[in-house]
Amino acid sequence: MTRRKFTSSFKTKVVLEAIKERSSLAELAQKYELQPTQISAWKKDFLESASEVFASGKKDKKSEAEKEKDRLPKTIGATNSIANTSKSGLTPFSQLDQA
Repeated sequence: MTRRKFTSSFKTKVVLEAIKERSSLAELAQKYELQPTQISAWKKDFLESASEVFASGKKDKKSEAEKEKDRLPKTIGATNSIANTSKSGLTPFSQLDQA
């Protein structure tokens, strides 16, 4: 039997229901076909990291992947510029000081 994988949105849905305490863990486990210990573990993880939402420093809305995506064209452009300069036999500006 293979392990089931759950999305973060599914886990959040289950945890929020567990926090509301309108149903017991056993009832939620039966409803979502999970073990009560699994719900407890997700709830514990959720509550431990909840304070990060209100951390003092405002986080940039762009994820690290989006930031890297924005940097990539600049890096490629700089690399191409250096490559083109070296092909033409000219000395790149960055190397003029060192010559």
